[in-house]
Amino acid sequence: MPETPNAIRQILADNMRRLRTEKDWSQEDLARETNIHHNQISAIERCKHSVGIDTIERLARAFGVKVGALLDEQEPLKQMSTSLK
Repeated sequence: MPETPNAIRQILADNMRRLRTEKDWSQEDLARETNIHHNQISAIERCKHSVGIDTIERLARAFGVKVGALLDEQEPLKQMSTSLK
């Protein structure tokens, strides 16, 4: 488990960037998929913005992963087999 909030932000940023790259999405593409402003996407990926659980959930849905996977540095990100309800 990461020791500081900044470490958790870095894990989220790394996971977001990796997933976004795998989908060949720009930050603007991710912004459209999540209805999150592209400036906020950029700030999250640079660890300059704290995000709430609702935002993390929207990101997870867009990427098709479980919420916990975005914050987990140990578990490889796996695509969800079922959609979130």
